[in-house]
Amino acid sequence: MTINDRKSLPLDFLKPVIEMENQITHLSELISCNDILLDHSLDTFRKDLINLKQDIFCSLAPLQRLHLVRQADRPTTLDYIPYILDDWIELHGDRGGADDPAMVGGLGKLDGQTVVFIGHQRGKDTKDNVARNFGMPSPGGYRKALRLMHYANNFKFPIITFIDTPGAWAGIEAERLGQGEAIAKNLREMFSFDVPIICTVIGEGGSGGALGIGIGDVMLMLEYAVYTVATPEACAAILWKNSQQSPEAAEALKITSSDLKLLGIIDHIIPEPVGGSQANPKQAAGYLKQELINNLDTLYGLDKNELLIKRYQKFRKMGTFYEY
Repeated sequence: MTINDRKSLPLDFLKPVIEMENQITHLSELISCNDILLDHSLDTFRKDLINLKQDIFCSLAPLQRLHLVRQADRPTTLDYIPYILDDWIELHGDRGGADDPAMVGGLGKLDGQTVVFIGHQRGKDTKDNVARNFGMPSPGGYRKALRLMHYANNFKFPIITFIDTPGAWAGIEAERLGQGEAIAKNLREMFSFDVPIICTVIGEGGSGGALGIGIGDVMLMLEYAVYTVATPEACAAILWKNSQQSPEAAEALKITSSDLKLLGIIDHIIPEPVGGSQANPKQAAGYLKQELINNLDTLYGLDKNELLIKRYQKFRKMGTFYEY
């Protein structure tokens, strides 16, 4: 799939790529219709396109990365699962009367090992986004996730989570149903599970909505994903009373994978195909699957007490600093 195939409006920084893709498409049609031998020129254009993409994507600003992962064609949890897991099945309900479609989960086999997967789920178009509340879970979603995690812990299945949400749903009904309590309970319980937990930020990881399934032994992050305590727009509105200063806020928040790796928030950065995961979801899923397998193999070598201690220490070290 090319960038020009996207349903969403093209981002400004991608316009040169789209223009070159259109030129290549036009040249290909001319060659096929007129039986002209210009294969060498076409190959040169394609190499130039790859180089252009590499130049653009290696220098993306934090806010540009955020806009990239918000694109409608960015792979979601249920896009990755068929590539990563075999014999997978989705499980539904929190056993309390709710089944939030913004949070999905189930069982599958990763390299022959049964695992429980949980992830935020955005929509692909307006209708789907409305049905899935734009990937913003309600309390029932976090309680469904917790039910599946208890199931994994009881049967000694590893837990893998996929983070991709602008934040938990902040509506009046969500507050009435105990949104804060549901997320807080997940945080507490995830520190107590004695099975390996691997969390991956695959798109936008926003606020407590991301943390609600984000406590683990290993924190992975896709190359162009973002992970933040608040959106740059919200941060700019709070600090400067002007959401137009979101580029400065995005820089200050340190939301990119490279910044978060330096800060010790995440453990590993997973490379994405040229053009981002949306350019080649299968290839992106292959990179992610191999990283999950490698990290699970490492975690299997730890006994449960060591696992719990390391998990606790990992989060206790976050945010430490030295004054000079």
